[in-house]
Amino acid sequence: MAEDLAISDVARVFGLRTSAIRYYEQIGILPPAMRKNGQRRYNNSVLFRLAVVQRARETGFTLEEIRELFFGFPPGTPPPKRWHQLSQRKIAELRDRMKRLKLMETLLKRVENCRCDALEECGEKILRQGGEKSQSPSHETSIFASANS
Repeated sequence: MAEDLAISDVARVFGLRTSAIRYYEQIGILPPAMRKNGQRRYNNSVLFRLAVVQRARETGFTLEEIRELFFGFPPGTPPPKRWHQLSQRKIAELRDRMKRLKLMETLLKRVENCRCDALEECGEKILRQGGEKSQSPSHETSIFASANS
């Protein structure tokens, strides 16, 4: 790989816009580029750093978490320890999100069977039963079932 890369070359390797490269530089994820005739020039190390950034983005890390990956640990902290600590936190977030998504799916399945004549009737039934969120996802009866059925 070349040692003197233009910003467009770097962006092309990762399918990014040049503005993304400049933004990563601005927020400190990438080190400031060298300048040659007023143009940004990069060496191969920026490709290696962007490979880490891209993998972190693919796994759901925010830009702030990526900054933490690079700069949020004491100097000399090995990469496996950094990845492990941040990954454990991200996995916990994902599990929480999956629980919320499962609850949303359950609630959607219930409202799909609505037999109310007006939305106000739906609201009345929800309030009468104390809201769906507090009920267990395994609760089988639909609060939307008509009182006549």
